[in-house]
Amino acid sequence: MGIDISRTTVTLDIGTDESPAEAVTWSLGPRTGFGLGDVVICHGTPWSSRMWLPLAKRLARDHRVLLWDMPGYGDSITPAEAAPPVDLVAQRRRLAALIDDRGLKRPHVIAHDIGGAVALGAHLFEGVDFASIHLSDIVTLTPWGSPFFRLVAENEEVFAALPLALHRALVHAYIAGAAGPHLPAGWVDELARPWSTPHGQAAFYRQIAALSPAHTAPITARLGAVRAPVRISWGEADPWIPVEQADRLAAALPGDVDLTRFPEVGHLAVLEAPAAFAAEVKGWLSSAGDP
Repeated sequence: MGIDISRTTVTLDIGTDESPAEAVTWSLGPRTGFGLGDVVICHGTPWSSRMWLPLAKRLARDHRVLLWDMPGYGDSITPAEAAPPVDLVAQRRRLAALIDDRGLKRPHVIAHDIGGAVALGAHLFEGVDFASIHLSDIVTLTPWGSPFFRLVAENEEVFAALPLALHRALVHAYIAGAAGPHLPAGWVDELARPWSTPHGQAAFYRQIAALSPAHTAPITARLGAVRAPVRISWGEADPWIPVEQADRLAAALPGDVDLTRFPEVGHLAVLEAPAAFAAEVKGWLSSAGDP
C-alpha cells in the first residue's frame, strides 16, 4: 500500500480580534482504502512538525495523519511585524479551527511537550472530541518553565538582539540539552534550523516569552473531565520534565491510565527511541480502536 503525502498552508481564524494565522500542514495517508481513523500530531517547543514526519510515515500505512506547524514554529514562522499571538490559548483555538477546517470527526491525537497543553486545552475548553489521546513528556502540571524561560520572559528584547552566531550557539546547546545519549547525529542541526535565521531568532524568544503556567493551570484543574481514553509515555531520563510528573498526570486523569517509561531516553523519545516509540503508539492506536 502506497502513501500519499501533501503539504499545504491553511489560514486559521480563531474567531477573536486577533488576525488569522497561517499554519503549514502535512497530510499523509494510505493511497487506497479508508484507513483506520484520523490521527492528529501536536508538536511542542522549540520543535516543529518535521521531527514527527518519520513516525507519521509509519502511521500513514494504516491511518490518515495530519501534522501541523503551530503558527510561530517551523515553516510557519513569520516576520516579527506579521507574527500572530503564540500563547497556549491561541494555539489551542487554532487546533480546534484546524480540526474543523479539515472536517475531522473525533480523531486520535498524539501530543508532545506544550502540544499536550494545546490538545488538552482544545478538548476541555474548545469542545473538541478525540477518539483517544497519547501524551508524551507533556507540559501541563506545575512546575514547568526553566530559569532560562523566566530569564527570556524578562529580557526578550535583549536575547532577540544577540549576534546571530551567538544565538545559533545558544539554540544548539539548548536543544542538545533536551535529549539523552541516543539522539541521532544531525537532529540537533535539523531542530535548530528554523530558529537559525533573523526571523527565526526573534520567533524563538517570542514563543518562550509567551508561554505561561497561567495558561496550563485551568487545564490541570479540569484533568478529571477528560472524555477520551489516555495513554502516557515518558523518557525516564527527561532533563526538562521529570518522569515523576507522568505518575502525577496519570493519577489526575479519570480511569486507569497506562504509562510507558522509556529507559535512558530524554525528552525526545520519538527521535531517541524511534522503533520503540512507534511500536508504543501503534499498539495504543490499535487498542483504542476506530472512532
